[in-house]
Amino acid sequence: MSSRSGFVALAGRPNAGKSTLVNRIVGGKVAIVSDKPQTTRREIRGIATGHDWQLVLVDLPGVQRPRDPLTERMQRRVERALADADAVLFVLNGEQRIGAGDRFIANAIVRVGLPAATALNKIDRLDRQRTVRALATAAELGVQGEIFPVSARTGDGLEPLVAELLSKLPEGPILCAPADKSDLSEEVQLAELVREQVLLRTREELPHAVEVEIAEIEERDDGLLVISARVWAETESQKGILVGAGGQMVKAVGTAARREIESMLGRRVHLELQVRVRKGWRRDEALLDRLGIE
Repeated sequence: MSSRSGFVALAGRPNAGKSTLVNRIVGGKVAIVSDKPQTTRREIRGIATGHDWQLVLVDLPGVQRPRDPLTERMQRRVERALADADAVLFVLNGEQRIGAGDRFIANAIVRVGLPAATALNKIDRLDRQRTVRALATAAELGVQGEIFPVSARTGDGLEPLVAELLSKLPEGPILCAPADKSDLSEEVQLAELVREQVLLRTREELPHAVEVEIAEIEERDDGLLVISARVWAETESQKGILVGAGGQMVKAVGTAARREIESMLGRRVHLELQVRVRKGWRRDEALLDRLGIE
């Protein structure tokens, strides 16, 4: 029996729900989720595998106008991933009106000419009339392929969408180990889980000014895994917010992140967080290289 496998790039505005969609299809947490734009900074690959198929979902950073070396790298990654994909999934936020960003992405998908489908996400928050209007508006964008109303949060509508994506993949061997759910390094996955907790607890500019780097992972004789992580901020005032009064903020982030890490690894973990200042880190090419933001 022949198998199908390939790469599907997810493109959409920030907050369209791409990361939640990847996690739902894969059946596990491979991409962090928050309501903040720029949550996804790296190309995240989620891997879903069946008995004769494998779908590698490439969760791209939200397409946006580059403002600094960080967002320039994010945009280049989007363009490279679209060029290398076998198909494209255009993700729209059904709660929001179609905007210039959606039209920009739609035009890019049309230009690249790959097989495509559109997911109109968050229909669990819409009534029937609003869903019908949103579907009609999505069709006006002219992206090739069918439009699927879905809810990444509840899983509604995903089965026909996945079947459609599989039909667009070439025949070929399974690309990754069937047990894998992501090809991210463990260090990056751990750093992202810490950053997710920062995103959940901060607002305005601070989430975009924070990055996390795993400094060391050590296994003790008693089996405890000790993880040291650096939380980078751009200013002393941001560091103050991240540390919090009496260290309460960094403690809350560390406690929640440790639980997420223990759930992912299935073992006891001790997490040490250090908040440091690196002015203009988003423009620091060497640090961006080290953080794996290509």
